[in-house]
Amino acid sequence: MPIDAANPVPPSFPRNVGMDQVPAHVPPELIRQSGLTVGPDFLANPHDFMAALHEKQPPIYYDVSPMGNMWHLIKHEDALFGLRHPDIFSNEGATPFPRDPDDYFYFIPIEIDPPHHRKYRNIVDPVFSPQGVLKLEEQIRQRANGLIDEIEAKVAAGETCEFTEDYGRPLPVTVFLDIMGLPQDMRDEFVDWAMKLLHSNDRAVMGETMGKITAYLRQAIEEKKANPDDGVVSRIAHSAPDGVPLSDKEIFGFVCFLFIAGLDTVFATLNNIWLYLAENPDKLAEIHSRPQDIDKIVEELLRRWSVTFSGRVLDKDYEMRGVQMKKGDRVTFILPACNFDPEVFPNPKEVDFDRPRKTILAFTVGVHSCMGAHLARLEVKIALQEWLKRIPAFSVKPGTRIEYRPGGVIGPEHLPLVW
Repeated sequence: MPIDAANPVPPSFPRNVGMDQVPAHVPPELIRQSGLTVGPDFLANPHDFMAALHEKQPPIYYDVSPMGNMWHLIKHEDALFGLRHPDIFSNEGATPFPRDPDDYFYFIPIEIDPPHHRKYRNIVDPVFSPQGVLKLEEQIRQRANGLIDEIEAKVAAGETCEFTEDYGRPLPVTVFLDIMGLPQDMRDEFVDWAMKLLHSNDRAVMGETMGKITAYLRQAIEEKKANPDDGVVSRIAHSAPDGVPLSDKEIFGFVCFLFIAGLDTVFATLNNIWLYLAENPDKLAEIHSRPQDIDKIVEELLRRWSVTFSGRVLDKDYEMRGVQMKKGDRVTFILPACNFDPEVFPNPKEVDFDRPRKTILAFTVGVHSCMGAHLARLEVKIALQEWLKRIPAFSVKPGTRIEYRPGGVIGPEHLPLVW
């Protein structure tokens, strides 16, 4: 039954944690403690870890983790099916972010399944559609070159370029804040909130951070109601699909979801790509030699360096590959692992800019596909083009130890570069 986003209620299904909370219907031979997102093997090399899941784990297994027990699905085919069938794999309550049960709200539109999902997407589609994001191209290029100016001045003064702080983070985040109509001078504070929410793996810290985000966004929404502008927050605050204004809960849930989703994923993607190129000068040279193929290049880099996952909750009992899953079970599609499926992408860890075109799952698929996918592709494309014009070759600073932080968005913590 469709949920009412204007009058949300906390989901009734449990969030099981620990071996003592594994449901009775889960076969013992499918129970794992894989360490995904938190274990030492994962943190040593996350993408190699996820590529190896196809050799070490069955296509569907039940993972027990400090962050929650759930089914993990790693096959490309299964993800395509599940993500395209919200009638079976529902998004209601599937996101991991804590909320006050006495003041509950849905993250919109990600937790809203059809038929109501589309009315929310329609509000922001003009901004995030292919045509909409192309209007931002010149602005993104200016942002990129402004940051490179600062980096070159810094290096000329004898300092090191810390890519994550100097380019990987500020480029997509400043563009996102421009789109949302939120203040640039709070950029670093916003990013700090996103880091704590997405990477702390401590539900107390996540809850405290969610409180700060909630308080800020409520104030920002009221300001936009009083003083409309061209940003997405204002667009949502003043929208009235089918002539009916959104409720305060709907407005807040929509703005809050976009805020969280927009601050970390492209940042992590750029960090992964630049680390790879810094360590693989042959691929860097190939990109230089094929400027006409930039779109193919970006697509392959996005496949190889996908950064996040997609959670769902079973809306009914369902059997897949002989595995019986029950209504209320939590499911996570391990999207990077799906993009390493050797049945779909032969030699999956190899970066091959001439791969036959297949659906990549960096941005999921189906009705809940990422609204920011077109913007992300454009940002990665422009980030590469403008950087490589001015800094054609670079490498990781000698002696650097690449580290990853636990959490649901994967990218190196620091990336000092030299050239």
